[in-house]
Formats: sequence, C-alpha cells, structure tokens
Amino acid sequence: MNLSASMFNPLIWARELRWMRLKRSFAKIKLVILDVDGVLTDGGLWFDNHGGVQKRFDVRDGLGIRLLQQEGLVLAFLSGGVGGATEARARQLGVEHCLVGIKDKAGEVLKLQSQLGISVEQAAFLGDDFNDLAVRKSVGFLFATGDACFPLKKYADAILNSKGGHGAVRELAERLLHSRSTGRWKNLCQDGWIDVND
Repeated sequence: MNLSASMFNPLIWARELRWMRLKRSFAKIKLVILDVDGVLTDGGLWFDNHGGVQKRFDVRDGLGIRLLQQEGLVLAFLSGGVGGATEARARQLGVEHCLVGIKDKAGEVLKLQSQLGISVEQAAFLGDDFNDLAVRKSVGFLFATGDACFPLKKYADAILNSKGGHGAVRELAERLLHSRSTGRWKNLCQDGWIDVND
C-alpha cells in the first residue's frame, strides 16, 4: 500500500485498523473460500457467438493462491454461475474444491467444512455482493473486496483495498501470509518465489 497516498485518507486508515486488530487471529485459518464473479474476476462476462462464456482472471491472484497453498491452506472456489471457465482456472491452479452452480452458498460452505473436518472459526470467505453476505455466520472471517456492495462491506470483518479481478485475492494472500509469522513471508520478499511441483 502506498502510505504517502493514504496518509490523509481516513477511510483507508479505518480499514487498516480493522486488519491490524484481526492480524493475530489469522493463524487459525485453514480454509480460504473465494467467490468467483466479482472476486476472482471483475464481474464482467464475455459471450462468444455460440453463447459460451469467457472470464478474465488476474495472474497475480493466481500466484497468491499458489502461495496460500504452499503455506498449507486449503483453497476453494464457490460460484453461483456455471460455464466452464471457473473449472478450468481451478484445474490450472490445483484448486481441488471448485463448487459451481451453487444457490445456497451458506449451506455449501458448511458442507465443505464438514467434509474437510474444518471448523467455522477456521474458515475465511472473500466476497463482493449481497449473495456472499449469506455466508457471514458460516465462516470465522468474512472479507470484502474494495469494490464490494455496501452491505457486505458493513458486515465484513475487513475490507481489502483492491477490487475484484484486479488483485483482491493477491492482497488477501499477502495479508494472511504476512500475519502468520512463519518466516516464509520474509524469505519470499528476499529470495522470490519458486513453484514447488506436487
């Protein structure tokens, strides 16, 4: 974050205070669930001549996901939409839990936690819109993108500065890694990143 640009912005300072208050509790997170449209993408949909849907994903978000996976966190995509692009991106990143066409997001989140043996308190969700607000009581941490709808921002535990599809997932990944005090963040910043083949 550019501190000089944010020094006199009370909104950004208020957001950062929320993150600082939560920072110590991030170590308990074992599962990070990401909404897709408006979080992993900017919410735009491109349709080809045959009615196929194309979506744009941010490559920096992809690296953020890989960093969280190497930290030992389980990642999941959760989307109300369908179309194939989400599943393709999940396969590319090795995200095993790719849930699409979901109407009851809260119920699906609880079902996934039960399957993985992860408690509500150990789960985090990143969303951007009204339908993501429904998972608030099903996770320990509810995060909102910088361009999320107002009600989600109001009830989220913390709000990112980045917009959906433009680095929000990456920002969340960096914040979580930085807070976990494993030394990996320091090594990453000093030595860079090398992908580990599974």
